[in-house]
Amino acid sequence: MSKRKDHLKALFGGGPMEGEAPSPQAAPRAPEVKSAPKPAANEAPRSASGAVKAMGLSLSSMTREVEDARALKESLAKGERVIPVDPGLIDPSFVRDRLSREDDGDEDFAALVESVRESGQQVPVLLRPHPTAAGRFQVAYGHRRVRAAARLKQPVQAIVRTLSDDELVLAQGKENTERRNLSFIERAFFAAALIRHGFERGVVQRALSLHKAEMTRLLQVADAIPAQIASAIGPAPKAGRPRWMALAEFFKRDAAIVIAQDLIHTDDFKDAESDVRFRMLHERLARRSAKKADGGKSRAIADTNGRPLAKITLGAKPRLDFDEAARPGFAGFLADLLPELAERFDKDRASDA
Repeated sequence: MSKRKDHLKALFGGGPMEGEAPSPQAAPRAPEVKSAPKPAANEAPRSASGAVKAMGLSLSSMTREVEDARALKESLAKGERVIPVDPGLIDPSFVRDRLSREDDGDEDFAALVESVRESGQQVPVLLRPHPTAAGRFQVAYGHRRVRAAARLKQPVQAIVRTLSDDELVLAQGKENTERRNLSFIERAFFAAALIRHGFERGVVQRALSLHKAEMTRLLQVADAIPAQIASAIGPAPKAGRPRWMALAEFFKRDAAIVIAQDLIHTDDFKDAESDVRFRMLHERLARRSAKKADGGKSRAIADTNGRPLAKITLGAKPRLDFDEAARPGFAGFLADLLPELAERFDKDRASDA
């Protein structure tokens, strides 16, 4: 912990900047750390994995704090001041970079609100004077902090800087890239939105720190998946690039849009978390795709009570697939009966001849 204090102290030169009076807000104080109480004699020791996880979270928090302190120092070095701004005077960036819904159970946002409520806003947002509305501002980055301040009905701590459109999207993309908190689909639609606003691909690639090939994949997915459907799914941070690309492949068929439109309006879909919504749609379209691929030659076989037994696929190479979980041991039982069934089949064919 002493290293952490030394690191933060070194970032700020050990004291206030030249020509500036000491201020308690100039550098965040390292929180006081109390010794953990010793476990009772009859208390079971905590697992090592829990301790390692806690250590990882602590190191991540320390790294983020160092980065925030460095960003604040750079802003102050440019002569920029942190000022309070009424969130009611702040408009979002002209390019949306998130698919999260406020009612989406965003645990990270809820934690941010509580942190601001208890400790105040530690890192300022970056705003620019609104280019078309006098007296208003526009967010370059810090949308969630603006939302948190609005939720708490308190001013936003902000740095106001005159920015061109290019400078705004570069700052917005840089913030999102460094914090790594945009999912694959959010980055895809952010990149596509910037292209639609007339930004050159090179500017977009710099804003999102992308290679040319990755940029192409993002734009392909954003072009294939309808915006309404992507918005209904949400960020789905656990889905990842391969599964989003697979979903985009499904939408090459017109029927996928009809199926998706039906699904996204169901209560089960709306009530689910974003990653679950993605899985629901992916599985639904995957089943449709598999059925389409076999030309409708597959059919399910059920018992007299309607419970599934197997799926048979006819054709040059017929195949019988069993769900072992639904009826454990049934496939083996049927395999033992095959010689007898084959004999019965031959007798039936002979009698029909």
